[in-house]
Amino acid sequence: MRNCIIAQSGGPTSVINSSVMGVVAKNNKIKYYDNVFAGLNGIEGILQEKFFNLSNLTNEQIETIKYTPAAALGSCRYKLKDVTKCTEEYDLLFDIMDKHNIETFFYAGGNDSMDTVNKLSKYAELKNRNLKFFGIPKTIDNDLPIMDHTPGYGSAAKFIASTILENYLDTNVYSKKNVFIVETMGRDTGWLAASATAARINNKCVVDYIYLPESIFNEEQFLNNVKKKLETQDSVFVVVSEGIRNAEGTFISELNAESKKDTFGHVQLGGVGAYLKHILIEKGIVSKVRSLEISTSQRCAMHCASQRDIDEAFSLGEAALDYSSYGENGMLVALKRTSSFPYFCEPIIIHTSKIANQIKYVPTDWINTESNHLNDSAFEYISPLIQGQPNFVLENGLPKFLTLRELIS
Repeated sequence: MRNCIIAQSGGPTSVINSSVMGVVAKNNKIKYYDNVFAGLNGIEGILQEKFFNLSNLTNEQIETIKYTPAAALGSCRYKLKDVTKCTEEYDLLFDIMDKHNIETFFYAGGNDSMDTVNKLSKYAELKNRNLKFFGIPKTIDNDLPIMDHTPGYGSAAKFIASTILENYLDTNVYSKKNVFIVETMGRDTGWLAASATAARINNKCVVDYIYLPESIFNEEQFLNNVKKKLETQDSVFVVVSEGIRNAEGTFISELNAESKKDTFGHVQLGGVGAYLKHILIEKGIVSKVRSLEISTSQRCAMHCASQRDIDEAFSLGEAALDYSSYGENGMLVALKRTSSFPYFCEPIIIHTSKIANQIKYVPTDWINTESNHLNDSAFEYISPLIQGQPNFVLENGLPKFLTLRELIS
């Protein structure tokens, strides 16, 4: 008997379940594996032998989970120990896979997950174990190198741009001088904030200023820019990434009196919009400021997802199953863009060693000289990724979702 297992790790996206269902659907067609197991709550759950057999899903259930946001299998942020210091977890995982006749482990996740795939595949080769490990990328941050984009980003970008458009129209209802600030996720890179360039009316971006972590944030310049803009228009719209820093390398979020640190001593980002609102009012630039931190909605808003993103995530799941049947190990499937107009991407495989612990930044030549906006290259890159409305089933007027908790209970 030959089985495989798939698990999810890290922060979810709107389309991560589409990739999982792609694996299941493809195996239902070619019958390469006898069973496709789900590892509940990532590698942490697998080490506890928490499994669920996805091969028993009906076609209707597969389609519903495909259009369900967040991690239907549960997630974790579990990091394997350094293999040079401790191999106990690796050996335990391998023994569990052997026990359940699991030949291949698919891991859907971001940078840390691809690092895990790389470590496991190398250790399996070192121990001469006939086990395969395969990565399926996901992250709304879009910061994995080499590939054109990551599944999850297109849907997040579409939601952000839609939210900006709606709030832009709302802010322009009154003639009183005002500023509206939208804060996106993005600790190290500004791909999410860059999606603001897609928020257009009559093909003109409605956002006045966009600030990314790729550039140094100058507080004085920001205040002067907003002040000057308010001289010629009633409303100023700003989009800012949570990860912007000043010239000293300090997160602007840290300047917020309410900023906190997690148990590891890391600054908990978020609140940069609130800080900018505070200084605009304190410095007398403007009295009316609204700040919107859209938070986790960026990664779970299936109602505003990109159908293209959903389809591509599903196709990468299918491709991962295919490539695994060819005997590939330590690889991940990715998207390579061959044309933007008309748009076309094809699946490729990349060794995880080229992805793990690497970051893809927004190109500097997309950012203007004032470091407060982007040129049309960003729009041309993002526009094809946000196309299509999600084709989900409605139930009582709302999207019909399904999680494994409902199936297990």
